[in-house]
Amino acid sequence: MLFLSAGTFAYWEAWAYLATLLTPIWLILKYLLEHDPALLERRMRLKEKEAAQKLIIALAFICFFLAFLLPGLDKRFEWSHVPVAAVIVADVLVLLGYGIVFLVFRENPYASRIIEVEPGQVVVSSGPYAMIRHPMYLGQSLMFIFSPLALGSYWAMIPALGIVLLLVARIRNEERVLAKELKGYPEYMQKTGYRLIPGIW
Repeated sequence: MLFLSAGTFAYWEAWAYLATLLTPIWLILKYLLEHDPALLERRMRLKEKEAAQKLIIALAFICFFLAFLLPGLDKRFEWSHVPVAAVIVADVLVLLGYGIVFLVFRENPYASRIIEVEPGQVVVSSGPYAMIRHPMYLGQSLMFIFSPLALGSYWAMIPALGIVLLLVARIRNEERVLAKELKGYPEYMQKTGYRLIPGIW
């Protein structure tokens, strides 16, 4: 998507971004294979059970597609002029987002890709979950918000922000499911008051 839409391989922002993206992916994959293959299996699940989540995922896919198609077009037609320093800072923040996601994987063995409650599942309230109820979505939000800048595009931030708004909708639906089906989750909601951003929401 990046290089075909750009019409060139001379797209250093894309190469830097791919290095930033793929390095932690392989490291996390190696960690899960060695330490928690059951969690890796949960992360491979794709079929949502909730109708609301199916709609959210479908809309998020459209935003995701646009968020990674536009940067290449932006490069080709020179719509944006993102400073080099901003690109580098954005790559660092994308990496930070991945770091938060990794902390979630270490803390929560039930972090499935889909919204579900498994037999024997317990509430996780330690580590990043002691500060906010959905730290994985915080990490993902950082990645989505700053990926367009890392790829040298201001315009791609529009669909990327759409993904973040859909994550908010996902959180609201997910919490209704968890409060209903996961024992102890309503009490956890009372104890940990913020969903995504400490002190704000």
